[in-house]
Amino acid sequence: MRPLSLISALPAVALVLGLTACGSDKNDDTIVPPVAKPSFAAGTRMADLAAAGKITVGTKFDQPLFGLKGLSGKPEGFDVEIAKIIAAKLGIAEDKISFVESVSANREPFLQQKKVDMVVATYTINDKRDKVVDFAGPYFVAGQDILVAKGNPKNITGPESLKGKKTCSVSGSTPAATVQDKYGLTTSDLVLVDAYSKCRDALANGQVDAVTTDNVILSGYVSEAPDKFELLGKTFTSEPYGIGIPEGQEPFCDWINQTLKDAVADGSYEKAFKATAGKVIDTVPTLPEPRGCSN
Repeated sequence: MRPLSLISALPAVALVLGLTACGSDKNDDTIVPPVAKPSFAAGTRMADLAAAGKITVGTKFDQPLFGLKGLSGKPEGFDVEIAKIIAAKLGIAEDKISFVESVSANREPFLQQKKVDMVVATYTINDKRDKVVDFAGPYFVAGQDILVAKGNPKNITGPESLKGKKTCSVSGSTPAATVQDKYGLTTSDLVLVDAYSKCRDALANGQVDAVTTDNVILSGYVSEAPDKFELLGKTFTSEPYGIGIPEGQEPFCDWINQTLKDAVADGSYEKAFKATAGKVIDTVPTLPEPRGCSN
């Protein structure tokens, strides 16, 4: 049984953390459907990628359950499996996917500069980002929460109690903007770094009092070190995760949305979740309704 501190209620459209851990499917090697032999209209982004036979994907390397560089040296997690599913439907084998580390602050620049073909990196869809990149999805909905040291020695009860404390988050992230804009944290309250793993380490070392980001990310840290951390379990936002692509690729966006629906139908979405985030989160989420691809 996992510690009760892992349990966190997500928004109704998302999922619920349960009490017993799910193991990964026994046939993990069949998570991703067979590589397709697709046919696309000439001139589409799908046709170009299929013809190239390779794709570059931005993802996180420091977030357990969603995007973590494992002992194999390869990234692992739900985001990574979603990227593999999309690639397979383009006819691109797993060994032809180049995963590039994309921290929160460089996701839009990487897409704008065409350094990556898409970003699958716990990437919350919001209006500010939507002005410079496009999003398919969402494929998952999380909620912002707060990670504290075991025993909660600073008596942090929610975002309203963070003022006057040292709280760590990531530059360019939605969670950092939320606690600044909605809860009045100032530069003296907020420690901004470039990766959540640095926040985790700072909390473990007593350099900060709390870490705030999406609950699924923080739950991963608790699952790795339940003797050091606990989650408040009080989400205060809704964070729809989308797949970022460069602007002006509406047909590609529509195709990704259909691919996500197909992944639910063929079971690969569920398998991907159970083998990754499902090790902590019992309930397989319902795929959210796509937001539409036209701006």
